Amino acid sequence: MIKKRILNSERIRRIDGGFSFIPHRFLTDGFLASLNQEELLLYLFLVLVSDRHGLSFYSYDAICSLLRFSLDGYIEARDELIEKDLIAFNGTIFQVLDLPQLPIQTRVSDEGADIGRLIRQSLRGAKGGR
Repeated sequence: MIKKRILNSERIRRIDGGFSFIPHRFLTDGFLASLNQEELLLYLFLVLVSDRHGLSFYSYDAICSLLRFSLDGYIEARDELIEKDLIAFNGTIFQVLDLPQLPIQTRVSDEGADIGRLIRQSLRGAKGGR
C-alpha cells in the first residue's frame, strides 16, 4: 500500500465560498466510464457551478459558450445525463442528483452513436443543399 503524504503544505485544498464535490464511487462504481467526453464535461461543469443542493441555473447559451459546445452537442449531453439519472432539468434549473445505485447505460455502443451522428450530419447537409 502506498503511504501518502502532503507534497506542498502551503497549498492544501479547502472549500472557500462555493461548494462542489464528486463522491469517490463516481469513479469506483463506473459512472465516469459510462460517460462520453461531452457528458463528462457538462456533468463536471454542473457540479462546479451548483450550490450545496446541486442546483444551478446557467442558460444553454452560456453553457455552450463556456464549454465550446454546439447546441446539438449540449442537448445530446444534457439529455444523456438526464437518461442516466445523474441530473434533473426543468427547462430553467439544473439539479445534480445523488448518484443512483449503479450507472445506467443508454447507448448500445460507440459504433451505433457514430452511425447516428453521421446520419444526422448527412441529413443536415441535405437540407442545407436544397
